[in-house]
Amino acid sequence: MTAVYRFCADLVMLIHFGFVLFVVGALVLILVGGWQGWSWVRVRRFRRLHLGAIAFVVVQAWLGQTCPLTLLEMALRARAGEATYPGSFIAHWIESLLYYQAPPIVFTLAYTAFGLLVLISWRWVRPHASIDSRSGGSLREPPPS
Repeated sequence: MTAVYRFCADLVMLIHFGFVLFVVGALVLILVGGWQGWSWVRVRRFRRLHLGAIAFVVVQAWLGQTCPLTLLEMALRARAGEATYPGSFIAHWIESLLYYQAPPIVFTLAYTAFGLLVLISWRWVRPHASIDSRSGGSLREPPPS
């Protein structure tokens, strides 16, 4: 049973890594795509999902809460009899990979700054309406403002 908990903990860690990669990578792709004229980076549904993801992180950080994925991973690691780490997923990996320690407020401010950059990207690379399934998947133009 220990191996099952370890496997599940590793799976949660990979999902968490994927979430972080989505939040960071999507912003890079949005900015590059806006510059290169890629229309898919302007799809409103994608942009809302991205904004919601970073908003969740920012709100959670300001409330002083640990990410649910971190809590789940640590609970599974404890059940597997493995060592767990205190604090957030990002702080742990930055400390582990870069040997850099910082108080939690540094990460909260960094998440907030990144969230603001995501909001600013809505101005730089304006999203348009979502893909219209009724027209065979073509992009619809937004209604006039």
